[in-house]
Amino acid sequence: MVYSDKTLTCAQCGSEFTFSADDQQYHASRGYQDPKRCPSCRAERRNSQGGGSYGSSYGGGSGGYDRPQRQMYSATCASCGREALVPFQPRSDKPVYCSDCFQPRRTSSW
Repeated sequence: MVYSDKTLTCAQCGSEFTFSADDQQYHASRGYQDPKRCPSCRAERRNSQGGGSYGSSYGGGSGGYDRPQRQMYSATCASCGREALVPFQPRSDKPVYCSDCFQPRRTSSW
């Protein structure tokens, strides 16, 4: 299919923005719908929700498709005793490390 630039209207601010042929091809290859918001409103929405999504070829490196915010769990670091926030439910039979203590362990085990 041959794509050509389209002018779309942002559902949030009402301004017009260009949905380029390259971006259309990218969206189509991944089964995405046309964007509803302009790049500025997508970036503002991502920032206000505290997250983003995996890459795209426009709009500051993200496609405006937000993923849900991950639930984080508090645990005590098994190495230094500080609080560690982790994206999984800690279990009592496995040690949990803060990011400072985990990184050296990760690189030395590879």
